[in-house]
Order: sequence, then C-alpha cells, then structure tokens
Amino acid sequence: MTWLLDTNVWIQYLKGRDAVLGARIDCTDATDLCVCSVVKAELLRGALGYAKSMERTKRIHETLDPYDSLPFDDVAAEYYARIRHTLELQGQVIGPNDLLIAAICLANGCTLVTSNTDEFSRVPGLKCGDWSQP
Repeated sequence: MTWLLDTNVWIQYLKGRDAVLGARIDCTDATDLCVCSVVKAELLRGALGYAKSMERTKRIHETLDPYDSLPFDDVAAEYYARIRHTLELQGQVIGPNDLLIAAICLANGCTLVTSNTDEFSRVPGLKCGDWSQP
C-alpha cells in the first residue's frame, strides 16, 4: 500500500512534536510513502514565513527527497472535476489545495495520511487515516 502524507503530517514530523507519528513514518519503508507537488508547495511556502527560511527550505528538501513526489496531472484533473462537482452538489466543498491532494491520491491509488480526516472524509472513495492516533 502506498501512503501519501498530507502537509499537516509533514509539519508535525519536521517539528518532532508527535512521537507516535514520527515512529510510524520512520518505521515505514520509503517506497511505501510518498508526497505530492501540492504538499511540497504548501511546505515550501510555509518555510518562507520564517526568519531562517533558507535553512527550513533545505530541511524540507532533505526530508522529502527519499520519497516519490506525485504531480497533479491530467488523470488527477479528471478526479478533481468529479470530486469538486460531487461535493458542490452536496454543499460539502473542501479547501482548494485539499481537493488537489485528494485528486492526486485517488488518481494514484494512495491512502492519505492526515490529521484532517473530518474534511477529507467527505471525498467519496478516498481512503484516509490519522497516524497520530495509536
């Protein structure tokens, strides 16, 4: 199974604030974990808000380099359109970047690891879990 780690998961991992989450990531084979271009963009944008942004940016790159990075491509675009349409009809739209992340997960058959399960659980067919919960 391939696990795509959401932005909030990487933030907790990078800050070392969640021992359970950190252990789970460290014990999982790197080939079973991935990131996506949207998550990278969010992390890199976040780094720019700090005084030592170059150091934070370097740490993000070093941390994420061992993992495959999935792009938002044409297949994900098809999923995005269907997800957004369905959620709009239900009056349950989620954030724009979360829509992109969900579409990438579905397009690549990944399970999303996030602490934002309330929002992502609205996406039909998306498998997700919270690794900070024992």
